[in-house]
Amino acid sequence: MKTKLIASGAIFLLLAIIGYAAFFRGNTQKYRFRFDTVSVGKLTASVSTTGTVNPLTSVDVGTQASGIISKLYADFNSEVKAGQVIAKIDPTTLVQAVRDAEASLSSAQAQRAESQRIVDREKALHDRAYDSQENYDSALTVNELNAAAVRSAEANLSEARTNLAHATIRAPISGVVINRAVNVGQTVAASFSSPTLFTIANDLRKMQVETTVDESDIGMINLGQNATFTVDAYPDEQFSGTVSQIRLAPATVENVVTYTVIFDVNNEQLKLIPGMTANVRIQVASAENCLKVPNMALRLQPPGDAIDTSISTAATGKGAPSSALAAESLGTATAGRKGRAAHAEAVVQRAEEPARNATFGITEVYPEFEKGAYVPSHQSGRARIWILNAKGKLEPVLVKTGVSDGRYTEVTSPDLKPGEQIVVGVESSADAAGYQAQSPFTGGGQQRQPGGLFR
Repeated sequence: MKTKLIASGAIFLLLAIIGYAAFFRGNTQKYRFRFDTVSVGKLTASVSTTGTVNPLTSVDVGTQASGIISKLYADFNSEVKAGQVIAKIDPTTLVQAVRDAEASLSSAQAQRAESQRIVDREKALHDRAYDSQENYDSALTVNELNAAAVRSAEANLSEARTNLAHATIRAPISGVVINRAVNVGQTVAASFSSPTLFTIANDLRKMQVETTVDESDIGMINLGQNATFTVDAYPDEQFSGTVSQIRLAPATVENVVTYTVIFDVNNEQLKLIPGMTANVRIQVASAENCLKVPNMALRLQPPGDAIDTSISTAATGKGAPSSALAAESLGTATAGRKGRAAHAEAVVQRAEEPARNATFGITEVYPEFEKGAYVPSHQSGRARIWILNAKGKLEPVLVKTGVSDGRYTEVTSPDLKPGEQIVVGVESSADAAGYQAQSPFTGGGQQRQPGGLFR
């Protein structure tokens, strides 16, 4: 009996020891870390949008005369010269109007001649005192009225001849017909507004892309910035252009405010066709040979018990070495000077191209309003990245962020070297079933993502 009690006690003690060890071992949180390296390379920040390829200059050709289209001398894709006849309107009624105006003028001139003879006769009688002053004045008045009637008839004849001339439609500019809106036999009425007969593009070797940029991104757009785009017709080919205009007129669609941005494109190979949809990337900033880290490293929020709490304030990123601050100031000043220089160069280039406005019929040169220039260094900030120390704990490193392409971000820190490993993810090794999230009232407050990954 005593032996059984001893054996039972031993078994109970063994189970208690096993349970105690399992309990405390289960509450010991351990982590597995995912790493990446600090690299050196080029980063380009860009704004993505869509737009439409259009001719640099296009003119809708209308008519001031009404009638039936009798002849067409141009069709889709026809190359025309300025002044070339491209269509005619049936002139029957217009010719008749000219004849009526000529007859009216002849009648007015005859009446004018008769009234002039009467004036001459009345003047002779008046000078000899054979007629009254009243009769003489009356003859003068009739003569002046007839003279006015002649001038009116001459104006009507000129208008009729002008309308007849308008029956012959001529190309206002040299270019290519990209649209024909009428057919022979079609009646056009110019009573209220001039109907469009043709659309002529001036030079398809010079195109422009009209894009819309969201108000959250418009501040980063400057004149002279480079833009690249692709079209569905050539998905593997990249075209380039330069931002030439930022229009100030806003457009609001579903409470989203956008602005129109124009950039010029060279189309020497004539691959781009008006109306194509362009998938555009406007380069707003770039950095050469810079330290860059994955954006995941900047977003990492590790659990509190994975951080080495014994390090000093300066090392935890709550302060920054003076060398880092000096580098930051120098970098900001340098980038600011470069940004202002680029903006000034773009303004000079615009001022040296008065011929561009002349293509639109604008002959006067006026100062052009331009919004404030975007300087990339003004958008820099601070962040922390994490490295693993010899104790197996995480240490934060304060960095200054710069250009980002959405995947990598430029960083500046005297404590980082190319090729150095940084932590981009922390994964818990605890059993998911026994995991208990930390309470936000007891500290930490990190949320574990599926798979035990902290971010």
